[in-house]
Amino acid sequence: MTRETHTEDPTDAGSGARPALSLGTDAARNLSTTTKTPPQMQGITSRWLQRTLPWVEASSGTYRVNRRLTYTLGDGRVTFVSTGKHVQVVPQELRELPALRDFDDAAVLGALADRFVQREYEAGAVLAEAGAPVDRILLLAHGKAHKLTRGEYGDDAVLGLLADGDHAGSGLLLDQDSRWPHTVKAVTPCTVLELRGDVVEETAARADGLRAHLDDVRSRPSKSQNKHGEAEIGIHSGHSGEAPLGGTFVDYETSPREYELAVAQAVLRVHSRVSDLYSTPMDQTEQQLRLTIEALRERQEHDLLNNPDFGLLHNADLSQRIHTRTGPPTPDDLDELLSKRRKTRLVLAHPQAIAAFRRECNRRGVLPDVVEVEGTRVTGWRGVPMLPSDKIPVSEAGTTSILAMRTGAEDHGVVGLRQTGIPDEHEPGLNVRFMGMDEHAVVSYLVSTYYSAAVLVPDALGVLEHVETTR
Repeated sequence: MTRETHTEDPTDAGSGARPALSLGTDAARNLSTTTKTPPQMQGITSRWLQRTLPWVEASSGTYRVNRRLTYTLGDGRVTFVSTGKHVQVVPQELRELPALRDFDDAAVLGALADRFVQREYEAGAVLAEAGAPVDRILLLAHGKAHKLTRGEYGDDAVLGLLADGDHAGSGLLLDQDSRWPHTVKAVTPCTVLELRGDVVEETAARADGLRAHLDDVRSRPSKSQNKHGEAEIGIHSGHSGEAPLGGTFVDYETSPREYELAVAQAVLRVHSRVSDLYSTPMDQTEQQLRLTIEALRERQEHDLLNNPDFGLLHNADLSQRIHTRTGPPTPDDLDELLSKRRKTRLVLAHPQAIAAFRRECNRRGVLPDVVEVEGTRVTGWRGVPMLPSDKIPVSEAGTTSILAMRTGAEDHGVVGLRQTGIPDEHEPGLNVRFMGMDEHAVVSYLVSTYYSAAVLVPDALGVLEHVETTR
């Protein structure tokens, strides 16, 4: 009978663990080089706007947009302030009414603002009836209302939508005998500020400046303009023989808008000991710089949309801003948005808005397009790609905006602005400049990127507003 003997490792005494038969991995790693990834960053997005915008060289740091002369029609929106349920119009905002565009008497504007009466209307209420005398000015503080007319077949046709800040009946200031051209009917509960015609007459009788201003506006000759508000170019057609032809010229804006390049900057600091001793196999300075540039490009994408001076959300013309019919973005809303311009190249929307649009398509049994952009398949509509951007804000109530644009200078569209060939350029429009080393052996680099965006003509950019993403 053979007797098996077993010698226990003293280090395992009392542990009950099986003795090691080979070198462990923890010890082996001391002789091994790990496989590493470059530093990862969660904040990097697709940045579709920067990828799809045509970039125009602004060699002087300023880009001037020359346009045909456009007459100001005074179709802006009015701003309100509220205290609890009480709403009041900001007096200076009354200058958004066409007849008061050039009137700047703060005292009289304040007196008019104080005479507005707040009314609450339920959904379905008629605020004004087509053909009836215009007896009051309506300022829509909150809610939505349709502008309706009688269709050719006897049903109601929707001409447009009034929403927060819009107004109707302002022609009352110039013509007391005017009539409503269309019916105004509330779609949702509406808060409306109303100013009766007799109050306007009473205020004008006490304020000589207001009466003189309105008389002056009535006496001004009407300016010849096309449907876009531009100065008309006189063209003759359909004549025969030697008919006399009148002369014409193309009038320009005397004070065209100029866009200055904005800047986003960061100071990158790297200790010399880190860059000297720990740059194998990856260069520490290079990786620090790569992530800094990514963050700057993200800020650039945000500013191109949200900057109050040149951001696209703030620079869409009021005539190109429309509202959703029912809240969520429907195929009907997208069709209306696309119909406002020719050659729409892209639609930019928050991913939640795109998801809400697909839900509406599913509800109606409609299949949206699939469009390929730079090798990526994205949702589309009528062949136009809908590109996602999380830089478009979504309010706490779940509402956002959808942008549609025509791009390129050759099509009088939206363009990005930058200047290339700048000193120490690292990427187009972005440079990295050495700032020196301090007494702590910390090396500093200034990373700067210069950019802006310009809308060459108003109809190049449109916005679908009050888009609900929660339904």
